Amino acid sequence: MMEVKTSYRLANISTRFFAFIIDSVLVAAIGGAFGANDEWLLGGIIGFIIGVGYQWVFLTRNNGQTPGKMFMGIRVVKADGTQISEIDVLMRYIGYLINSAVIGLGWLWAFIDPQKQGWHDKLARTYVVMAEREKVETVYADKAKNQ
Repeated sequence: MMEVKTSYRLANISTRFFAFIIDSVLVAAIGGAFGANDEWLLGGIIGFIIGVGYQWVFLTRNNGQTPGKMFMGIRVVKADGTQISEIDVLMRYIGYLINSAVIGLGWLWAFIDPQKQGWHDKLARTYVVMAEREKVETVYADKAKNQ
């Protein structure tokens, strides 16, 4: 029996940062078009909904890639290598808010973490990886044939 496993290369921090900037500009433009900057409370609610919606649509329907991540050649995967779910997107987005609320420490954590995970990644059990995958074939001896 032969099993094909997929391994990923972790995305570097600068690539992740530029993808984040691209996505932030796009989300801000969408928020501005919906008037998310008129009143701070209403704007915050609308901004949250737009942000979650943006992440949800792209990450769950586009192979873990937002437009910024596509442009930078990276994507988000679960710790087990599978595609992320709607709940994972929500957890990541709540993690974004936590990252920012603690004077940005959650974002900066990715610089010192060996797996390059920010707090939002840890919370959702996700990794940001390079979009190309490397398939590794692993051969297992069939125990039934050998006995």
